[in-house]
Amino acid sequence: MKTRAYVETYGCQMNISDGELMEGVLEDQGYEIVTAPEAADVVLVNTCAIREHAETRVLGRVGQLNALKRERPDMILGVTGCMAQRMGDDLLAKAPYVDLVMGPDGYRGLGSALAEIRGRGTGAPGAGAGSRRRLSVLDLSLDENYRGLEQRRRSTVTAWVPIQRGCNHRCTFCIVPYVRGSEKNRDPDEVLDEVRRVARDGITEVTLLGQTVNSYSWGEVSFARLLEAVARVPGIRRVRFTSPHPNDVTGELVEVMAREDTVCEQFHLPVQSGSNRVLRRMLRRYTAETFMEKVDLIRGALPDIALSTDVIVAFPGESEDDFEQTLDLLGRVRFDEAFTYRYSPREGTPATRLPAHQFIDDEVGQQRLERLIETTRSIQKEINQGEVGRVEELLIEREARSEGMVLGRTRRGKAAVVPGSKSDIGTYLTARLTRTTGPTFVGERA
Repeated sequence: MKTRAYVETYGCQMNISDGELMEGVLEDQGYEIVTAPEAADVVLVNTCAIREHAETRVLGRVGQLNALKRERPDMILGVTGCMAQRMGDDLLAKAPYVDLVMGPDGYRGLGSALAEIRGRGTGAPGAGAGSRRRLSVLDLSLDENYRGLEQRRRSTVTAWVPIQRGCNHRCTFCIVPYVRGSEKNRDPDEVLDEVRRVARDGITEVTLLGQTVNSYSWGEVSFARLLEAVARVPGIRRVRFTSPHPNDVTGELVEVMAREDTVCEQFHLPVQSGSNRVLRRMLRRYTAETFMEKVDLIRGALPDIALSTDVIVAFPGESEDDFEQTLDLLGRVRFDEAFTYRYSPREGTPATRLPAHQFIDDEVGQQRLERLIETTRSIQKEINQGEVGRVEELLIEREARSEGMVLGRTRRGKAAVVPGSKSDIGTYLTARLTRTTGPTFVGERA
């Protein structure tokens, strides 16, 4: 009987892709992938470290899984990903029931690490695990981009295709460079081979992934050239990418997006703040003015583009005027969607070393976040109400919560539910958007 493994993932799209990668590694090692921890011999919690709340949530979940492990002491419980890299051996000390702590560059050796853990214990059903060796695998590699490893894709509709790992930017609020290392780009030929395999498997939509995806470079191949090549792979009907950095938005990239019909009219452009003073302290390396120039460049070539963004409020030293400048910028750009956060200190990042008196009071920070959310949702609602009546092509991703309905996305990344059944998943439907419920549309087949 095969050893059974379960991977539970939290966090960003890169984490989702990493979860698929771990499942692929385990499947190649002879494991059976199961869909519930209760059915698994190995349970891996794949984690995020971007915000304190995310870590607290995961630690709570790991504690819950310990109750399952007490019933089955032979079960291996591991924590992987960015939080595992950040906490390292401290996690083993704080959670003595965790057997494995593994950072994002360790997945190639996942099978051998689990074999070592199982080999040092008795491994016999009903035996205790007290003598089992506990491992931490935390080395960051300068060249590990998982060449030659296959992901176990969970979706038959859309595929995440990593083209870059790590980050060379050093934004003062961000933990990513410290838990994922410096930027490492994949050979474009390998990327294209993977996209071709995806297309042969019948998946028609791909999303290219990178921490700052549009900074990708391989010899003379820029991100724009890679995007163009991916867009022309036979069988691929939609191409997306995330998450770009404003500094690397170029005329060449925008030209490719406008020219290639396969590239979707969607662009995630993280602004973080509308205040130049705060942007300098964040080390973002652009100003509000140059950011607006990028917006104008994109919209000039792609007037129907859907723009989304990330915004952080209550960064240390942010004044009320700085915050108002952020609201002003949001009003001028009018993003279709905004992911909003209150600054969360991450141990090891430069921002945590700023003078204590510059940190924003929790009550003030929460008030600013609530005003930010209210502003962004109001803008999104107005934009979406103005799009009621549009006829859109939907790629159906799954059944909706309401019986007899399915959920799909437009080329511009807007979610819509329409009448349908499970048999529609993976197909393209034409629908008229009849109403909106905030971020989601309701439609009828056209």
